[in-house]
Amino acid sequence: MATHPVMSPATSLATSLAREWVPAGSMAGVPIEPDTKDWTWVLRERCPDCGFEAGSVTPADLPRLIRDTVPGWEAALASVDARVRPADNVWSPLEYACHVRDVHVLFDERLRLMLTDDDPVFANWDQDETAVADDYASQEPAEVLPALVAAAEAVAATYAGISGDQWDRPGRRSEGSVFTPASLGRYHLHDVVHHLHDVGFDPRSMTVSAYDGNVADYREGTRLMPDPARVAIERFAAVLGAGARVLEIGSGPGHDALVLEAAGLRVRRTDVTPGFVRMLRGDGHRADVLDPLTDDLTDPDDPAPYDGVWASACLLHVARPDLPTVLSRLAAATRPGGLFQLSLKEGDGESWSTHGNVAAPRFFTFWREGPLREALAAAGWRVLTLSHEDDQRDQPWLDVVAERDEGVVEEPA
Repeated sequence: MATHPVMSPATSLATSLAREWVPAGSMAGVPIEPDTKDWTWVLRERCPDCGFEAGSVTPADLPRLIRDTVPGWEAALASVDARVRPADNVWSPLEYACHVRDVHVLFDERLRLMLTDDDPVFANWDQDETAVADDYASQEPAEVLPALVAAAEAVAATYAGISGDQWDRPGRRSEGSVFTPASLGRYHLHDVVHHLHDVGFDPRSMTVSAYDGNVADYREGTRLMPDPARVAIERFAAVLGAGARVLEIGSGPGHDALVLEAAGLRVRRTDVTPGFVRMLRGDGHRADVLDPLTDDLTDPDDPAPYDGVWASACLLHVARPDLPTVLSRLAAATRPGGLFQLSLKEGDGESWSTHGNVAAPRFFTFWREGPLREALAAAGWRVLTLSHEDDQRDQPWLDVVAERDEGVVEEPA
């Protein structure tokens, strides 16, 4: 990812904001120790907690990315536990939501000043005093939500109105730290994304929960396998040969695994959703909860590299900055010459969806052929076939069969 020079405006911004934009305060009579860490690094490297990468954010995408965080806060405030603190010294989802609402409002004010005034100077904002004075813990979720949604839309609209050299207009904190709308926007987005992670309503957690709460409906709704999917499995198996070991990512209810095994392959079933793994085990299959982004992909019963990886309609939930890492880790777990089947939704950007067999919101990332080919090649996969297909709802997909390069592929650190 891109990095900023040590003395860049973005770095000066982060240094100053690190003293402001932190989840601190004192609510409900229990003091929360202020976070005094310097968060400058979030503009230079990936946040290990929430996965945010500032360098991957294009300023023009800020309006959409800010709006994409709203469903998470809607879900958080609708939760029966919205007022409950996970620990005495940790904010509740309601308190975090109040903070994020106020973050949106203040960033909007500062952005507007930057766009109308030359080199404006901002007064400091003490979020601790605000949280106590406004009594975040006693506010009503039904009132906080529309205010948060409106504040997010307002600041997203302000970002949408910025263009050209306006992204480089300077602004200063009272102590002299300089920043720009572009660097401010990246830091702003991280704050909101990180707090969604804090309350467990980030896109990944919400997507897993959506499937976890609908495993039976999803199983029944996907029981009939389309003919093209069955043909793809048979072709995959024919190339690998009977007895080949396959790592299946996103096994779900296990329909694909049964057809893979009927075609002569040995399948290790895995899924990031615990409910699917429990279902598979209940059916008498060995299955493991496994996140291909972070977990060890080695089969504890057979540590040899896999002959192939089957990942049908599952990696479309992986965030764009994370997919190259997942592809590299899968390549490192596969023998040279091994096969990889991958299917992703075709399109641009990301979006929430409630279509199909799961009514709860799930987060999808869309890909185009060019960037996907580049990501596969960089990860150690040589594309054999890449086709553009429409599903039964006329939604476009990219279906890929790739071969593990003969060269050495090391798992990313």
